[in-house]
Amino acid sequence: MLEGWPLLGLLASGLVLGLLAALATSSGGSDGIRLVIRITARTSLVLFCLAFTASALFQACPNIWTRWQRRNRRYLGLSFALSHGLHGFAIIALASTAPTLFKQLSSTGTLISGGLAYLFILAMAATSFDRTAAMIGPKAWRWLHLCGAYYIWLSFMVTFGKRAVMDPLYWPFITVLIAAFAVRLCLRRKPLNAAMAGS
Repeated sequence: MLEGWPLLGLLASGLVLGLLAALATSSGGSDGIRLVIRITARTSLVLFCLAFTASALFQACPNIWTRWQRRNRRYLGLSFALSHGLHGFAIIALASTAPTLFKQLSSTGTLISGGLAYLFILAMAATSFDRTAAMIGPKAWRWLHLCGAYYIWLSFMVTFGKRAVMDPLYWPFITVLIAAFAVRLCLRRKPLNAAMAGS
């Protein structure tokens, strides 16, 4: 199976090409931007859950897939950061081109909580390399990635949970998030240092 930077390149290329294809079939304008927001929200959730559960799944069920997943959790995490970065740019584009619609769809609380999630994502992506991780030290790295991962999980739960109340098509995503959290809870029964090392 593809691994490392080639995996990241393939995921990034697939994401960009998929978004371009979706935009080509959309009506453009704010509808096209909202389509990009929806697509990247879903791709971000999948990539996040793959990185979020990598170590726990390997401990629970070591096999070819979970070994691959654990080896590549850094690149899955960076792919998530890229996907959610595109998601953020699409949100900014919607706010710039359709400010009235953007105000209707968002709130101050959403912007603050979402902004904090993006700060975590940026910090975690920036410290996903050996040199930058060494700069902040292992203890700070572990707490950053542990707290950041759970905060991002919570952000997904709140965002998708609000939509699931109105649209049952969002419930599968909620199920995936709950399952990912349950897997991590199993890992949390291990010693704290082992759990943080898998974040």
